[in-house]
This record gives sequence, C-alpha cells and structure tokens, in this order.
Amino acid sequence: MSKLKLKTHKQAAKRFKITGTGKIMRTKGMKSHFRRRKSSRVKRSLDKMFPLSSANAKGVRRSLPYGVK
Repeated sequence: MSKLKLKTHKQAAKRFKITGTGKIMRTKGMKSHFRRRKSSRVKRSLDKMFPLSSANAKGVRRSLPYGVK
C-alpha cells in the first residue's frame, strides 16, 4: 500500500518562499494602495522579503509539505 500524497496549498505557495536553509520568507502587505503618499524609502522596504515569525511557521510548513520554492 503506497503512502498518500499531500496537496500543496496554492495560495500559501504564492505568498511564501522557503530558502535553501529552510527559513520561510514572506512579503509585506500595504503595497498596492496609497503608494503615492508613501516615501521612497518605505516603498523600497516593501519590496524586500522578510523571515516569517516562528509563531506562524508551523502552519505554513503544514500547508507547504514539499517546501515549494
């Protein structure tokens, strides 16, 4: 009897990336609306990816069983 395959949660795969060392990276929100009033420094910082907090990492790892890159 073969083991069942787990399904990847597609929305989580679009929002999170797993690095080669296993860290889960996320992007920040608030990027699409009211960009004109934000400073250039703030807009540049919104383009970067940040590590996910350890409190949320367990749920994201469960929804990405194969470590989608």
